[in-house]
Amino acid sequence: MKKGVTLRVARPTDRLDDIVRFYRDGLGFETVASFDDHDGFDGRMLGHPQAPWHLEFTQHRDHRAGRAPTQDNLLVFYLPDRAEWQAAVQRMRDNGYAPVPSFNPYWDRQGVTFEDPDGYRVVLQNMAWVK
Repeated sequence: MKKGVTLRVARPTDRLDDIVRFYRDGLGFETVASFDDHDGFDGRMLGHPQAPWHLEFTQHRDHRAGRAPTQDNLLVFYLPDRAEWQAAVQRMRDNGYAPVPSFNPYWDRQGVTFEDPDGYRVVLQNMAWVK
């Protein structure tokens, strides 16, 4: 793909307000866009304004999204700077989110896993991603 492409990861939820709190307050994301009652959908896009990606969460009044299908549905954020990683983990804890054991023990070696209100998991990994 060419430079300048933006990645959006979109996912439905039954708990839009709780999901926004988890990613905004816990992970420190910002609301970069939102919409209400667009053909029955409400949505929030969360991320960082300068990042080439964001997460979109939508809720439809007449459709149930349900929970994550497995405990191994992950978003992994690589935070190589130890102080930045510790601050991110502490922000999650300060906002009431307790770590959970990872389904795959690999992620517990240098990371901490948290579960969002829909059961999807986020790993804060204290290492650099190497190609």
